[in-house]
Amino acid sequence: MGSKNIQQKNKGLSVRVIHGIHTLLNNCLEQAVAERLILVNPARGCKLPKMEKREMKVLPEEKIRPYLMEADKRGLLAPFYLELTTGLRRGELLALLWTDLDVENRTISITKQVTRTKGELVVSQPKTHNSIRVLPVSQQAVELLVEEHKKHPGNPYMFPSPKTGGMFDPDSFRHTHEKILKAIGAEHIRFHDLRHTFATLSLKNGVDVKTLSSTLGHYSAGFTLSTYTHATPDMMREAADTMGDVIGKAM
Repeated sequence: MGSKNIQQKNKGLSVRVIHGIHTLLNNCLEQAVAERLILVNPARGCKLPKMEKREMKVLPEEKIRPYLMEADKRGLLAPFYLELTTGLRRGELLALLWTDLDVENRTISITKQVTRTKGELVVSQPKTHNSIRVLPVSQQAVELLVEEHKKHPGNPYMFPSPKTGGMFDPDSFRHTHEKILKAIGAEHIRFHDLRHTFATLSLKNGVDVKTLSSTLGHYSAGFTLSTYTHATPDMMREAADTMGDVIGKAM
């Protein structure tokens, strides 16, 4: 028991949390400098630990149809279709209410997220201002969402839990994703990799980086571009061929 406690104490904060704390403190101290409350920002120039990058995987294009068909068998086509066509974070997806959908204008409003904290489901605002956004969705997505709502017209949640009727537990939803992958014989990927799948396919199919950045709720197009550098070589090659054609016609 004692060694376990020591192990927990020595674990410390994750690199991601440290970077987040530094960003918050740095912004506050920069504002203090601007208001002449302090002369210099002591957080500037701090040496931070390197971010640990997890290997990014995507759902292969040939597995997308089987994946959605398997989700449909489980009565969950709508949420997984919406995920693959919007790249929402899991907490954003499961926090959606029916009232967040504007059927006429074909948009959904992303204003909240759900997380599991100390065993409880907690709904809060997204962690950044850029994450609060209104997303256009396809007509097919709207139709699927309307059909989904007809299954539980009195329920405020867009995707209620099949077991409880309340908010879908993020962990349970992740387990469903893993069962779908196993059922279709696909390599294991994280649920978050569905977001990467959406982003990668968007770039490869000509969606500009600025638009994709806004859709994903990133703080800058530069961050989006640096995150998905693996998807840009083909775009650059196509751009080179396009400009070659344009200039070639002018010669």
